[in-house]
This record gives sequence, C-alpha cells and structure tokens, in this order.
Amino acid sequence: MEEEFRYDIGWQQSSSGALNENYGFSKGLELIPAQRVEIIVSPPPYIAHGSTEQDGFGDVSFLLKYRLLAGNEEHGNYILTAFLGASTPTGQYKNGTQDATITPAVAAGKGFGNFDVQSTFGATLPTGDTDIIGRTLAWNTAFQYRVDRIFWPEVEVNSSFFIDGPNDGKKQTFITPGLVVGRIHLWHRLGLSIGGGFQIATTEYHKNNHNGILSVRFPF
Repeated sequence: MEEEFRYDIGWQQSSSGALNENYGFSKGLELIPAQRVEIIVSPPPYIAHGSTEQDGFGDVSFLLKYRLLAGNEEHGNYILTAFLGASTPTGQYKNGTQDATITPAVAAGKGFGNFDVQSTFGATLPTGDTDIIGRTLAWNTAFQYRVDRIFWPEVEVNSSFFIDGPNDGKKQTFITPGLVVGRIHLWHRLGLSIGGGFQIATTEYHKNNHNGILSVRFPF
C-alpha cells in the first residue's frame, strides 16, 4: 500500500488481428486516508480500436483496499489484503459494460530475501444482465526477483474463468514476462517506477494475444 498516481497503457491484439489500445487501463490516484485503508479512484480509460468499432472512453471505477495482516522483513515479510472494487457503466459506444459491476478480491504476498511471490484472487460480478455479461473469476500470481536494488524482472500468470454469459465454462491463461524499474527518487517524497510486460496466451481459448503493457507510477 502506498500513495501514488498510476497510469497504464495496454496494447491488445484480438483474434481477428486488430490491435486495440487502452490508455489508462482503469488505474489512477491511490490515497491512504487511514492506517490500513487505501482508496483508488480511476478515471475512465480511453479505448482506441484497430477496427470498425468506435473509439471512446470506458467505465469509471473505484477500489477500496484494507490491509488485514502485514509484516516487514524482520517480522516475516508478508502481507494479506482484502479488496472491494466497483465500476459504473459510463463507457461510450459499448467501450464499457452495460451494468455496474462489483469486484471482491483478496491478495497475499511473501518475500524471501530478494525474491517475492504475490497472488490475487477475485470475481467480477455484474449487477444485472448476467446472462449477457457473465461472471469472471480471476487468479493472478507474480514472481519477482530484485537485481541491483531497483531492477525487478518478473513473470506473471493470469488466469480467467468464465461463468454464465456467452463464454460460460471457458478459461484463458496468459504468461507475462516483464521488468519493473524503481523506485527512482525524483524530488523529496516523489518517486518514479516504470514497468513493462508482454502477455502470451497459453490456452486454446483466448480473447486476445501478444499484448503489450506499460505502467508508469509516481509514488509520493
């Protein structure tokens, strides 16, 4: 948990070969109003399609984090956090969902010297039209290793399990090798972290493949 502004960009290649660009990726301002609480307010991302679909802004989303347990390097080097996210159907030209969604999740992490493992499990639950939108269970696990203080090569496994809706019973998994550089000190408490990765689909069913991800963070 830390206070920062985060801006992500994603490039997703659909099964038809069209390259879609997501500017913002539902990230934004992260604040800590209380000792165990973090609030994230994400302005709508802008989605540009490499096809005949109309470009436009996506949904506004919010995320609440509550730190359940934590220990520094001298006391176990671990963390356990609960999440509750929500999105509102503000997207233009079908660039968002047609109903609001609620996303409960739990995340855990453990460090072993320069190596750490972080895992998140959650569900995206629409408030209506479930037979059209469907429900999604998401399980993400990242393995990181610190090199020379600020370099963090990593591999992330992202799996989605679809329930109800048009993709009922299907599963898609991505392997994402990447690199994070940071935290770099800029001025007083302001820092900079930059990360990038490349998603590769490993399941027969996948909505997109060979996706690029860029993340820029300004912790303060």
